[in-house]
Amino acid sequence: MSRIESQPTELAPEPLPDNLRSAQPGGGFCYSVELAWGRLRRWYLQTFRRGYVARMAALRQGSDEGAPHAILDPRDLKYCRNQCTCDWDPADDPFRWRERLPFARWGLAELQLMGWPLFVLLLVGGWFHPALALVPAVLLAFVLYFFRDPPRSVPQEPGLLVSPADGTIAEVARLDHDPFVGGPAVRIGIFLSIFNVHINRAPAAARVIRLRYEPGLFLNALNPESALKNENLTIGLETTDSPRRRMVVRQIAGLIARRIVCNLRSGELVARGHKFGMIKLGSRTELVLPDEAGLEVLTRVGQKVKGGSTVLARYAAGTNVEAPRNDA
Repeated sequence: MSRIESQPTELAPEPLPDNLRSAQPGGGFCYSVELAWGRLRRWYLQTFRRGYVARMAALRQGSDEGAPHAILDPRDLKYCRNQCTCDWDPADDPFRWRERLPFARWGLAELQLMGWPLFVLLLVGGWFHPALALVPAVLLAFVLYFFRDPPRSVPQEPGLLVSPADGTIAEVARLDHDPFVGGPAVRIGIFLSIFNVHINRAPAAARVIRLRYEPGLFLNALNPESALKNENLTIGLETTDSPRRRMVVRQIAGLIARRIVCNLRSGELVARGHKFGMIKLGSRTELVLPDEAGLEVLTRVGQKVKGGSTVLARYAAGTNVEAPRNDA
């Protein structure tokens, strides 16, 4: 099978498609509740805390043009960051501390909406009889466990491609042609069970070129047809250093998972290991790499991997130099 050469020219970032109007395009109950809470919070801030709103507006960088609502502080960017260019310097973000929590920031609403009722049931059941606290205790432990976000050590050697997700390698396949890569490619499929960390990370230092969302079915992620028929979000990346390589990360919903989160902006630069989203509950994540000279696939079907730290493949030393790490 022929191999391709690395792409010599820099690709222009593509505009977002019309159906991608949120970082969580599939919606959901918790998502709707969080948006409603955001409307109430913005009304309160604009009515009673005008000084705070003015200070945050003065510190804001970029433009909120395209956002579906007013961007008063960084919390308002959670689900519409991909719709505008505004942001705050980390030093000016009063909610930056949330990044240090051991839980996924995109799952904090679910933790509140599911966790507190379960905690109340645990206390009430335990008051009457310890056995009655068992079921809510187990469910609460699962919710906390599912939305965990443990720290990861990202390897820094040149030419490495790290796993975009935790889970088990379900497929390593060579493709005759991938349309975004532009030629032969290697596809690595990762199955995420409900017990895996569900944060997604960038496999390499790269620029976001393409974002495509496709509604679909919710087949079991172990079913090969899930990669073709399930709801998914495709991220086209181009490495930032010469030789530039095009690659794809695809987030695929599963039987239980119904919510894909991706807060990347078209044209954005990301570091290797950068956290850009998650898939809520069991699912599948794919990495598609150009099959070119110097590629060495270092994983195998059945291997357990960790997002951001397990090396899935490498290119020959000296053929690609990663940009310096920028912790997300």
